[in-house]
Amino acid sequence: MIDLLTMPFFQRALIAGILVGFLSSYYGVFVVQRGLSFLGSGLAHAAFGGVALGLLLNMEPLWVAVPFTIVVAILITWVREKTSLGRDTAVGIFFSVSMALGIVFLALKKDYSADAYTYLFGSILAVSESDLWVTVAVTFLALATWKLWGKWAYATFDRELALADRQPVLRHDYLMSVLVAVTVVVAVKVVGIVLIAAFLVIPAATARLAARTFLSMTIWSVSIGILSAIAGLFLSYVGDIPSGATIILVQAVLFFVMFGGKALLSR
Repeated sequence: MIDLLTMPFFQRALIAGILVGFLSSYYGVFVVQRGLSFLGSGLAHAAFGGVALGLLLNMEPLWVAVPFTIVVAILITWVREKTSLGRDTAVGIFFSVSMALGIVFLALKKDYSADAYTYLFGSILAVSESDLWVTVAVTFLALATWKLWGKWAYATFDRELALADRQPVLRHDYLMSVLVAVTVVVAVKVVGIVLIAAFLVIPAATARLAARTFLSMTIWSVSIGILSAIAGLFLSYVGDIPSGATIILVQAVLFFVMFGGKALLSR
C-alpha cells in the first residue's frame, strides 16, 4: 500500500478524488435541500455535449465542456425564474437537448475516440496533471465564496423571507448554478457523466439523515464525500474494478448504514 502512494498516477488520482469529493458534497447540500437533485444529472449530460464538441473540434474536452455547461446552467436558471415551469421541467429540456447535441457531435467525428468512453464512465487513475490543476483552481474558487454560505443557507430555508430582506437571491442562484456546473465538469473525469449526479446527491442525503443543523449537514456531507472518495479509490485499485462506480457504491453503503441506524433508533 505504501508503494502505491509513491506512484505519481495514484497520487494525482488521490488528490483529485479528495478535491472532487469536497466540491461535490459541499454544493450537494444545497442541491438536496433545495430539491434540485435532478439538476446534477442535467448538468452532467450538458457536460457530455461539451465533451463531445471538444472531441469533434480536436480540442481538450474539459476546456470546451466548462463554458458549454455554464451556459446550460445559466439557461436552466433563467427559464426556471422567468416561466411557471417546474424545476425538473427546465432541467429536462436542456438535459435532452445537450444529450442530442452530444450524440450528433460524436456522429460527426469520423474517427473512433476512446476518450468518449472515459468521460461517460470516469477514469480517476487517468487524471492528468492539467486536470488536477483545473480541479485545484475550482476548489480555490469554492473556498473564495465561503462567505456566501450563510446567505445561500438563508435563501435555501426561506427564499421568500430572504427576498423580503433584500438579499440578492437571484444573483446568488445564478452564481451557484455556475459553480455547480463547473464542479460537475471537473468531476466528470473522476466518476463519469453517468454517475456524477449520485456524487452530488448521496453524501448530502446521508448527511441529512445524521445532522440536525444545516452547518452540521455540510460538515457531514463534506466528510462523507472525501472519505468515500479515498476508500473507493483504494478498493477499486485493489479489486481492479471501475473507480467511479466503486466510490458511488461506498457512498451508497454509508447511506444505507445511516438509514438503517436511524430507523432502529427511532423505534
